[in-house]
Amino acid sequence: MDFDQEEIRVIHYFMKQIVPEVSVLGLIASFGLTVFLTAKFGDRLPRDAGREFAHDGKLSAGKPRGAGLIFVLVFVISALIFAPLNREMIIYLLLVCAEMMTGYLDDAAEHPWGELRKGLLDLVVAVILAVTYLSFNSNTIRIATLKLSVTIPPVLFGILIIILVWGAINVTNCADGVDGLSGTLAIITLSSFYIIDHLIGTGDEFNLLIVMFILCILGYLWYNATPSHVLMGDAGSRAMGIFISIAALKSESPILYIPIAIVLILDGGLGLVKVSLIRLFHIHILTKVRTPLHDHVRKNMGWSNTQTVFRYAIIQILAAMAVIVLILS
Repeated sequence: MDFDQEEIRVIHYFMKQIVPEVSVLGLIASFGLTVFLTAKFGDRLPRDAGREFAHDGKLSAGKPRGAGLIFVLVFVISALIFAPLNREMIIYLLLVCAEMMTGYLDDAAEHPWGELRKGLLDLVVAVILAVTYLSFNSNTIRIATLKLSVTIPPVLFGILIIILVWGAINVTNCADGVDGLSGTLAIITLSSFYIIDHLIGTGDEFNLLIVMFILCILGYLWYNATPSHVLMGDAGSRAMGIFISIAALKSESPILYIPIAIVLILDGGLGLVKVSLIRLFHIHILTKVRTPLHDHVRKNMGWSNTQTVFRYAIIQILAAMAVIVLILS
């Protein structure tokens, strides 16, 4: 069927009028369904066994774990119903689901999966994401704080994307050890990318997904605030990690992931570096520092769980504000 110019104009006007209302409905559904379904099905999730080597890890024993299954599925279903999606966005949703499912299967397993197995699965997902991004987007990135653009050879850019995605998944996963911590930091990081996208005019088609994901995490935090009733498990933390990496890429300023997620990187990443150096090169660093760092500040510095969440959040907000000020200057 062919449309004349007047009919096309009417259709465009109608879409502009209806999309905001549909988007708002999607946002309400994201939060409301997460709260409702977590309350209804949370007790059917696998039970946490308590982490033997984590500070106060035994306090989590017996709590439902794997709530990421709920809030990630709510996010994906809400996105499919309420968000305007193209092939690229659908592939990203599938990859978020893939990370959620590998995490949930680990959460539900009688014997936890080995690090090598999970790391290889993350690598496969990272490669698929890199190929997808480069198929739909330019290999030019912005250095937003310096008002510069840099074109990176596709193969090198692909390798850097794989490192970003794999790293984001694993540092976010490692930071999940205090009630409300990783969810709160993820919200701050994603909110920062949302603001930056609007400041520099990028990520238009992805911004609604960012807000939907934030609201799903908020619905989960309704039950995870100290003292928690449910835990997100790897199902949630791995999905959050890959989603943050996608948000960084769609901002066209992926290098901003470092300052905008600096607390996540330091809290979860130092432990990865420390263990890797020991296993690969028998090099011991930070011998007096417990990792993840949230265990160090609670055990060695006497911070309470609430202090840890608030102080980490404050540091991350300050870092994000500094980036935003530099972009605006």
